[in-house]
Amino acid sequence: MRIALALAALLCVSRAHTADAPKLGDPVGKLKFTDMRSLPRTLDDFGKPKAVVFAFVNTTCPLAQRYVPTLNALESEYRAKGVQFVAVNSDDSDTLIAAASHAVKYDLAFPVVKDFGGACAKALGATRTPEVVVLDAERRVRYRGRINDQFRLGGNRKEPTTHELRDALEALLNGKDVAVRETEVDGCAITFTKAREPRAVNFAEHVAPILYKHCGECHKTGGGAPFALVTHKQAAARADAIAEVVTDQRMPPWFAAHEFGPFVNRRAISDEEKTILRDWAKLGAPAGDLTKAPAPPSEQKAKWLIGEPDLVLDSQVFDLPATGDIPYKYTILPHRFAEDTWVQGVQITTDNPKSLHHCNLAHAGIASGFGAENFVTGYVPGGEPMNLDNGIGFMMPKGSVLALQLHFVTTGKAETCKVSVGLRFPREEVRTRLRCMQLFDTKFAIPPHAPAHKVSAVRTLEADSVGVGVFAHMHLRGKDMSFTATAPDGKRDPFLIIANYNFEWQIPYRWEPGKKTFAKGTKLECVARFDNSAFNPYNPDPKATVRNGPQTHNEMMYGFFFYTHANENLALKIDPKTGAVRKP
Repeated sequence: MRIALALAALLCVSRAHTADAPKLGDPVGKLKFTDMRSLPRTLDDFGKPKAVVFAFVNTTCPLAQRYVPTLNALESEYRAKGVQFVAVNSDDSDTLIAAASHAVKYDLAFPVVKDFGGACAKALGATRTPEVVVLDAERRVRYRGRINDQFRLGGNRKEPTTHELRDALEALLNGKDVAVRETEVDGCAITFTKAREPRAVNFAEHVAPILYKHCGECHKTGGGAPFALVTHKQAAARADAIAEVVTDQRMPPWFAAHEFGPFVNRRAISDEEKTILRDWAKLGAPAGDLTKAPAPPSEQKAKWLIGEPDLVLDSQVFDLPATGDIPYKYTILPHRFAEDTWVQGVQITTDNPKSLHHCNLAHAGIASGFGAENFVTGYVPGGEPMNLDNGIGFMMPKGSVLALQLHFVTTGKAETCKVSVGLRFPREEVRTRLRCMQLFDTKFAIPPHAPAHKVSAVRTLEADSVGVGVFAHMHLRGKDMSFTATAPDGKRDPFLIIANYNFEWQIPYRWEPGKKTFAKGTKLECVARFDNSAFNPYNPDPKATVRNGPQTHNEMMYGFFFYTHANENLALKIDPKTGAVRKP
């Protein structure tokens, strides 16, 4: 009787999986997916673990959320035993940024990957969240089903009475057969987008408006991107690449969860716009009636986006090699501020944008040189200069100089590069000072192989304040950074999650003027997570204990909070020729 019931149960379970699902004991292939840095990855990127646990999740399934602490605990227990855990988001309604933000909110400590199109779920036979699939060292499917029996659709147990995932791992690690190889899963069905015929779209009427709106800032003649996407010929030559990068969400660059803000410099392309670009590529990139195309973005002829500067400071000319990695370079610009000097515009430019990937500017004492704690502004692809108005000014302290931190890249041939900094002094009365609070820690030690090591810092606002913007700085192991404000009454406001930090795109997050306010006594907390695992494709050495330091093989943890005092009225008259306060 027991055997008959067991066979009946097994038959019911087997019908829950797709017809083309791998049978238990079958090997699987490379399993392609996309990591939270928008990079294409495969199962090979995890090396040769003793077992791999694929846990299927999404951002909305209540059962999947409840099981996150259990998965975190199991991953922490089995990591040192050679087991690799991977969270897989196969839900087409979840964007990559949403999946990354969900991992931050629920403190998922192991890699999260996006399964665009559901290929990974289909290859493993997963149909629900939070289903798990376990592979052995030979990549054979050894278990598929639930984690345990604690959380069910009809209710929860205080403690589980069965431990199917744990039992499967213990069996594999001890060279035994898995006793319970497959179980039914409570949870939310994984739905896969069905193939369809592309709609009739063309460049002139459908694609050009999208490219000009979201890409034209950089991809135009004289822009910061390496090529233009203004004409039909230019865009058609890269139609497949455009479809790929918007699908994988590599472009347009934006790394903050979209639920936060609103940020006035937010870059976001809608699902409908992505569909149009993909359909256009599938159709062979038709031109349409080009007379119906909107006016293209204008060429970037003006060097200075802040207006004509009052003071321009040039660096020396840097000689750059044709190939290889170039270590960060530092230089001090040839000017010392004789008085406290007020600016409203600060812009970094270069005579060779192909070679300068990004550059940070800080004010400092002559002896101290560059210091992230005195950050002023930066230059990054698609970034913005400091361009203040509404009576806001930024002060360069008396006796200070300007220091640059420069990240050059090679182009395949020897290059030279010079950097210039333009300063625009105020013409209007300066009523309030732009301030920068740094939330940082320099005493951390990131352990070897840690996939999500936390470092945090807390500061308190000394006055009622108006938020201007936020900026994050970490190095190659930076994974994500989140900011939370806790008001004096205890109310918490998580106002920004940079869910998939990208060292190559260090962009600011800027609020609409006057819209984001904070009460005096508000505590600002910044939490950074660092990925020192081998799965981090940029990790210089997963075996190293990583500490604070200026080089990219070191790490930094800096959250910059730019703000003004809400009730400040300095009423400063500024000399437009020098930036100094006019003497009475």
